[in-house]
Amino acid sequence: MENLNKTGTKRSGSKRWRVALLALVLLPAAQIAAASPPASVEQERSRLLNEEWDPAKLYAILTSQDPEAGEDLYRAAFAAGPAIIPKLETALKDDRTAEFAAQTLAYFADGRSFDILAKLLQDPRDLDLRRFYYGALGGTGNPHDIEILMNKVLASDHEPDRDVTQTAILALSISSDAALVPRLRQAEMQISDPAIQDDLETAATVVELRARFMATPEGKSSSSSLEQAIRSYFMPALKPPAGTGAGEQNAGVEVRVKETTYSPDKSRALAAVDFENPDAVASYHLVLQKNQAGWNVASVWLGEEREKPQKQNPQK
Repeated sequence: MENLNKTGTKRSGSKRWRVALLALVLLPAAQIAAASPPASVEQERSRLLNEEWDPAKLYAILTSQDPEAGEDLYRAAFAAGPAIIPKLETALKDDRTAEFAAQTLAYFADGRSFDILAKLLQDPRDLDLRRFYYGALGGTGNPHDIEILMNKVLASDHEPDRDVTQTAILALSISSDAALVPRLRQAEMQISDPAIQDDLETAATVVELRARFMATPEGKSSSSSLEQAIRSYFMPALKPPAGTGAGEQNAGVEVRVKETTYSPDKSRALAAVDFENPDAVASYHLVLQKNQAGWNVASVWLGEEREKPQKQNPQK
């Protein structure tokens, strides 16, 4: 059954969230192959920058039967950059375009975007837009932002929208700070929702393994290129244990960068990534930030998880 949000556009559900995050723990990494975005993104970028926005037209694109149409719109908005923030702020007021605007602002995650996203915490509409504020906090490296996310997780028993809590957990899972691991496990013991408990245990495992990986020579050089930074997000929990048959574990598993879109100043990138194993394909959008040390993951957004048809065993 197709999973839609309250504006009619596609979104992932809590089960898909857990399946996709668990993939980080259970599956080995494979070769990443990047691809260039189509020319249609540049055309759409120009329209977003230079033309008046028609909410009905944008909504038609976002709800199109062609999933690439919506993808192109998001990538075009990212490529247009902060120049469209005033239009995004206006688009937030229309239910049809509010999620598109909030997601794009979360991709930007600059000071002005955060100021606008913070106002969504008091948004009275039943659109679950608060998750975009929390999702954008994970990669800032600011201890205050970590406290905001932890407080949101600890309040999960009183949170009516589980997606908000799960987005906060995913934002925390970007970290490579080993000191966060016991806090995540302590939070797991303080809440009562079994699904959130499972997500916290998974996030704690991911952060712990990533911290170990980042302490290795390979991990310390993982931000030198965009591709290596993407790999570093997936690889810590996925590297085959020493002395095992890596080739056998890697069979049927692939991490593939489908498209990469850059901000106008090339300091930020939006990567569409598929994580595939023999049973399913999980889609991600990773936002990466470039600094003096190289590229780092700024935020992670999970899309749909598609199960593959299973081969039937021949009857004897």
